[in-house]
Amino acid sequence: MSLPPPPPPAAGDPVTPEDSLGSVTPEDWATGPPLQAQPLLRQEAKGKEEEGEETGVQGAWGKGTAEQRRRGWGEAAEAAAAEEGQVDAGGAAGSASPAGAAGGGREGWRRLLAWLRRRQPQCCPCAAPLPRSAAHCCHGGTKMAALAYNLGKREINHYFSVRSAKVLALVAVLLLAVCHLASRRYRGNDSCEYLLSSGRFLGEKVWQPHSCMMHKYKISEAKNCLVDKHIAFIGDSRIRQLFYSFVKIINPQFKEEGNKHENIPFEDKIASVKVDFLWHPEVNGSMKQCIKVWTEDSVAKPHVIVAGAATWSIKIHNGSNEALSQYKMNITSIAPLLEKLAKTSDVYWVLQDPVYEDLLSENRKMITNEKIDAYNEAAVSILNSSTRNSKSHVKVFSVSKLIAQETIMESLDGLHLPESSRETSAMILMNVYCNKILKPVDGSCCQPRPPLTLIQKLAACFFTLSIVGYLIFYIIHRNAHRKNKPCTDLESGEEKKNIINPPVSPLEIFLQSFCKLGLIMAYFYMCDRANLFMKENKFYTHSTFFIPIIYILVLGVFYNENTKETKVLNREQTDEWKGWMQLVILIYHISGASTFLPVYMHIRVLVAAYLFQTGYGHFSYFWVKGDFGIHRVCQVLFRLNFLVVVLCIVMDRPYQFYYFVPLVTVWFMVIYVTLALWPQITQKKANGNCLWHFGLLLKLAFLLLCICFLAYSQTSLMFRNVPKTSAPSFPDFPDCQINKKGAFEKIFSLWPLSKCFELKGNVYEWWFRWRLDRYVVFHGMLFAFIYLALQKRQILSEGKGEPLFSSKISNFLLFISVVSFLILAFILIRNIPGYARSVYSSFFAWFGKISLELFICQYHIWLAADTRGILVLIPGNPMLNIIVSTFIFVCVAHEISQITNDLAQIIIPKDNSSLLKRLACIAAFFCGLLILSSIQDKSRH
Repeated sequence: MSLPPPPPPAAGDPVTPEDSLGSVTPEDWATGPPLQAQPLLRQEAKGKEEEGEETGVQGAWGKGTAEQRRRGWGEAAEAAAAEEGQVDAGGAAGSASPAGAAGGGREGWRRLLAWLRRRQPQCCPCAAPLPRSAAHCCHGGTKMAALAYNLGKREINHYFSVRSAKVLALVAVLLLAVCHLASRRYRGNDSCEYLLSSGRFLGEKVWQPHSCMMHKYKISEAKNCLVDKHIAFIGDSRIRQLFYSFVKIINPQFKEEGNKHENIPFEDKIASVKVDFLWHPEVNGSMKQCIKVWTEDSVAKPHVIVAGAATWSIKIHNGSNEALSQYKMNITSIAPLLEKLAKTSDVYWVLQDPVYEDLLSENRKMITNEKIDAYNEAAVSILNSSTRNSKSHVKVFSVSKLIAQETIMESLDGLHLPESSRETSAMILMNVYCNKILKPVDGSCCQPRPPLTLIQKLAACFFTLSIVGYLIFYIIHRNAHRKNKPCTDLESGEEKKNIINPPVSPLEIFLQSFCKLGLIMAYFYMCDRANLFMKENKFYTHSTFFIPIIYILVLGVFYNENTKETKVLNREQTDEWKGWMQLVILIYHISGASTFLPVYMHIRVLVAAYLFQTGYGHFSYFWVKGDFGIHRVCQVLFRLNFLVVVLCIVMDRPYQFYYFVPLVTVWFMVIYVTLALWPQITQKKANGNCLWHFGLLLKLAFLLLCICFLAYSQTSLMFRNVPKTSAPSFPDFPDCQINKKGAFEKIFSLWPLSKCFELKGNVYEWWFRWRLDRYVVFHGMLFAFIYLALQKRQILSEGKGEPLFSSKISNFLLFISVVSFLILAFILIRNIPGYARSVYSSFFAWFGKISLELFICQYHIWLAADTRGILVLIPGNPMLNIIVSTFIFVCVAHEISQITNDLAQIIIPKDNSSLLKRLACIAAFFCGLLILSSIQDKSRH
């Protein structure tokens, strides 16, 4: 007799597991444990094995040894599955896997709940006095929570894997690309219009145009752009303010003095720049005559004309409607003249900014925002309709209205804008005119898409051929698979024997890898070269940096696992170390935290820690393995440089632009040459004779001497690259213009090294990066040598849960390391306690395995404008944009890591003869690349 089912829950009642799975009957209580419980029972059986494999004591699930219990449970599970009708023709339990468990439906989960509720807690023998025995008590609540966690994780992993995440990222990219293409087709593709008409404040003084980045011009850049140029400002006192702010970009010492109601000239004879302000406070015959003179062929025309006026007309005529009508007539007569000038010059009409009516004086009370809006509407409508069947060439400068709406409250008189607002408007004018001339990296507004170079066109052809070739391979393979597909014998009802699929050929893997890489590089190009997606400037606040840091820290602590080994700096620990450092560096870059000096200094330590790991890891490998073969060297160089070389080709950037990869590449070669040169000293050789340890120390001492020599022979490089016009900024270095080259510059200025390490025609950037952490790699090598020597002599206690040293030695070492070397302090804190050395964060370690790809890919598909800005996939929602762009960015980096590993196995074979042939082909490829690069450089000049 079965119990009546409980009543259904009300709408407001909490839903219990029984409610969601159905009622539990006595039959459910009587049956054995369901198949969903297998992972938990196997885990318990494994735990019982640790206490005694062959004791035969009463266990949680019956008598006998662990092997007998496993066999018995397997038979019981199969019998239970057979009773429930879940065993297939082959006799295997269908629900033994997550997919099978999911296939059981509500019935299987209901049985699981019933079995957990009837199962009595099995505690350890009470006679056992040890705490460890108590630790093995298996209470029902804890086991149920553990089972639910394991099953939930299995379900998540089954339905959402890395592969499905990448498919989702691909779909997101396609949808976003279509949306942005449609938006640009509908709204236009001219970023200058966005710069002149829309934007917002990121902070008190940081203006962000819509969809593009605004460059902050320095004095030298402004003079370089405006050389031999004439700029004219025509209008009232507000235009005069804009004139002063514009001139101060060229000459910050220019004073606002003299008669305000007259013309004001400015000229920089050295840069041959001329800027004039012409006092015409009303749109009338006087302004028309001034503009008309410039339309004559015999008169030199200004290259840029900035005009605007209205407040004086409102003030003089007391805001009358007749004055507005006269304004419309006057601007109608001027519009054709401006349109004619706009064919040869850049002409901007500045709309009137709003006023702060509460601060206006009595003689200005008639200047209201309502009147100003009426005058602006009249100017826009007339200027836009001045030409028929074509778009007006006169550009309306309306963005100053938006700026004034946010800052007019800070005005001193309610009419004139504060200085910060005027500076923003002047910088916008500079961007509108100069971005297309100087093409600054972080000034994407008003910049056309750069033309494709010859190398980029060849790369596009190669990727296209790879995609076509892989599609052909895929179609042929699929047709062959269909022909070999087993068919059912209608007479016997049995399937014919399956034919084993042939292994995938290296050529197919090669084409598949470059097919995927070609699609990824197309996304790179769309993000940072094709102007398809939007870009924005960075803006730092403490919250944008520290809140994500806290968030990833919580995730990293939550996802932790036991390490496979408990040695110092084991593989899981170094992956974890690289992972959390890379995540912090990524947050540092996207938040613009380089402007905050304390954060910058700490990030410098993290970069040094990467180089420390480079010295430690490569030295340990060569010292322990003694493998100095060419295969190992080529594998490391390929994995380090493959992505960077592809990006140099596709994105048209020099090798030194991705500075970290050249840095670790050079240091790897330094480590290899140091240890591979005669005499080759390895750990195996040194164990036979202790004198070899002194020989290795002599090698390290010679390496340190070479580093010091290169560092101190090049002290004058940073001053020799300073322009002569900037020499007064270095009064303490009167000889900053000397032409003597140091040893470092002589080495890396030799061809073809100069093609790899020069940036903007010199090696200063490379010298700066190398010099910052020049001793860190050496410290990593020295630490590896000392640690491996101590480990060989069994001085360290690296057992599970055991501290490395006694408490006194540990405290002494921690004190010395904190005072002298911060990286060493972290290593000791992380490894001296045994419990800390036995666990690691799987969350951080996952990112650590792709840390190199994350660091390189961020340049173009997470950040923008070569790391100067932020990529905007979803405008108007910064938080959602960061989530979506980060998801795509991580998926792309993971896929590139797999592609690199696949290609490394094909391009760098283990057979030396085949490897030498591949190296000859690679050398020929780089020779051709250097020749094409030289041809491109000559054509540009």
